[in-house]
Amino acid sequence: MSRCLKLFKFALSSSQRANSRLLSSGRGLGSRTVGPFSEDAHVRQQQKQWSRSGMWNPSHPGLGLTQCSYYSTKEAERVPQDTDKDVEAEKAPATKKVEEVENIQEAEDKAPEEEPLHTIIQDTENVQGTFSKHEFQAETKKLLDIVARSLYSEKEVFIRELISNGSDALEKLRHKLITGGGDTAPMEIHLQTDQAKGTFTIQDTGVGMNQEELVANLGTIARSGSKAFLESLQSQAEASSSIIGQFGVGFYSAFMVADRVDVYSQSAEPSSPGYKWSSDGSGVFEIAEASGVRPGTKIVLHLKDDCKEFSAEDRVKEVVTKYSNFVSFPVFLNGRRLNTLQALWMMEPKSISEWQHEEFYRYVAQSYDKPRYTLHYRADAPVNIRSIFYVPDVKPSMFDVSREMGSSVALYSRKVLIQTKATEILPKWLRFLRGQSLLSTSSAVPILMSPFIFPLTSALWKLRDVLQQRIIKFLMDQSKKEPEKYAKFFEDYGLFIREGIVTTQEQDVREDIGKLLRFESSVLPAGQQTNLKEYGSRMKAGTRNIYYLCAPNRHLAEHSPYFEAMKQKDMEVLFCYEQFDELTLLHLREFDKKKLISVETDIVVDHYKEEKYQDIKPASERLTEEQTEDLISWMRNNLGNRVTNIKVTPRLDTHPAMITVLEMGAARHFLRTQQMARSTEERAQILQPTLEINAGHDLIKKMHSLKESDSALAQLLLEQIYDNAMIAAGLNDDPRPMIARLNNLLTRALEKH
Repeated sequence: MSRCLKLFKFALSSSQRANSRLLSSGRGLGSRTVGPFSEDAHVRQQQKQWSRSGMWNPSHPGLGLTQCSYYSTKEAERVPQDTDKDVEAEKAPATKKVEEVENIQEAEDKAPEEEPLHTIIQDTENVQGTFSKHEFQAETKKLLDIVARSLYSEKEVFIRELISNGSDALEKLRHKLITGGGDTAPMEIHLQTDQAKGTFTIQDTGVGMNQEELVANLGTIARSGSKAFLESLQSQAEASSSIIGQFGVGFYSAFMVADRVDVYSQSAEPSSPGYKWSSDGSGVFEIAEASGVRPGTKIVLHLKDDCKEFSAEDRVKEVVTKYSNFVSFPVFLNGRRLNTLQALWMMEPKSISEWQHEEFYRYVAQSYDKPRYTLHYRADAPVNIRSIFYVPDVKPSMFDVSREMGSSVALYSRKVLIQTKATEILPKWLRFLRGQSLLSTSSAVPILMSPFIFPLTSALWKLRDVLQQRIIKFLMDQSKKEPEKYAKFFEDYGLFIREGIVTTQEQDVREDIGKLLRFESSVLPAGQQTNLKEYGSRMKAGTRNIYYLCAPNRHLAEHSPYFEAMKQKDMEVLFCYEQFDELTLLHLREFDKKKLISVETDIVVDHYKEEKYQDIKPASERLTEEQTEDLISWMRNNLGNRVTNIKVTPRLDTHPAMITVLEMGAARHFLRTQQMARSTEERAQILQPTLEINAGHDLIKKMHSLKESDSALAQLLLEQIYDNAMIAAGLNDDPRPMIARLNNLLTRALEKH
């Protein structure tokens, strides 16, 4: 009987635990439960681990841990194991469970209770006396319309602006306590949403305002109390770098979403009374003394009907996590802390571990791989900037390569997000980078005034150039330290580097990017890569050209008629295998005052005369001059306007003929980009090709004899030699029409067998 009672008692307690799990999983919007632990308990467990690692600290703001993905993959892996243990325990025999009932109940009694919510927002304020009315010191309606329509392109940024104001108030209080002494108090920012009332409330424990400051700061649009505070600090660099607002318009962004704004504030000065400031943005505001106001400032927004979304906890949490993840003071939403993540780019680079970089990369990139390269960059001139850039370890996908993707680097100013994708901070070819950049100087003025719509000012151009040059230098250093790792990087991300050269207008910048290019060389073993600078170091005295040849692979490059024609010059040739290498080098044009010339173009330029070359074969093995002229005349008649000229070349040995075109690379690119199909005659009219023949080749000599004895076979042979030369030149993209001719030639060749 006692055993039955124990079984019943165990079943009842198990049911209660299951119900508590369901309740905990549904508690709070956007929360989630993993295994048998509630989310808050799991968050506390993660925070403890992060605080031990030295990276995550409760005093630092950051990412809420209840998003759709784990910030710490180690904790995510640990929880399911505990869940599996529970499942196995439930499958255990009943007799064994009965014996463990008392232990389970004792463990439950000792289990930690859910962490209580922490909030300071309460409805304790009461107006004392009557309101005094004041008018705004500006054309209010017009200015508020400018704030709503011009300075801010997204309504949600009002949360960011109000949090930034609260952070400034706390910073002022901290400075006051440091310089003047006084009792320290919790420095926090609290947010509260109320969907039933349609309100959004924010309260800080900062320096607060008296009646005169309320009139001066909130009654005059574009007057910044923070800016006046900074001017009074003069040389206090540390405090000034923490102050966010300087323009006096952030508060008025609240009128984008609110019909009425109520402000309760009490100055941190001893024995200061509290006040209520209220306005609907129509041009008049009211001030009255109020009781029940705690030191600091509380702002209540009565939201417009079309902005009630900001009275939902999930929506506000999304905005805070997006913009204010790194504010220096704790931010609470409905009693739960949101920011626990430290701004890594503000730390000393040497103090950050590899593990910290991996975790931070997963946060900024929303990815689960590791960074291939990490660049932590700090500079004070020409602009004050702190940046962290990561190169993903995974190979970019087709969507990553698309130029429509834009930048993946976020821009912050004083730890407040300005742009999630700062498209103008880095040139577009660097869009494969992931990371954060922070501006903390007066150069950020044009950005802060228009967080989403701003022109490229001179300060931003400087920032763009500085970052681009630093990234290029970093990649160059990595290529020297670990050549094999860089070779893999260039294989995966070389397309972006080529794009940078093609899309950049300044020649000096092109050449800087050109330092990152890698090619195989005719003087190096297969698979070994070199760069343009190393090529220049191997050049013979007196030479001023860098030669390259585009081909699908090394075998075709080494057996190309154009490479054969260059052998007599004994020059190093770079082999370019990628489709866009040729276009890249055409745009680069020169490097370190050395011209980049394709071997095909070198063959036809004026300053390399045929007289410089001697025939490889003796005269007895070549057609005579008379025979050659007769053959060329016959070939012109048969090829017609498909060629502009036919001549003999002494530079070929194993190839019967080759096509030469002035600026062959540009001609190939032009034909490749044409959408409509062109006939052979139309292509020849555009290219104006020259057919150069090797008078000592067996096929050429045989064709000369066949044109008299078997003109039909000679005609087939001429057509095939011409098409072969066009294919070798990369000017014939569709060789299918020659299949019938090849079959005919094979049939004729086998007739006697």
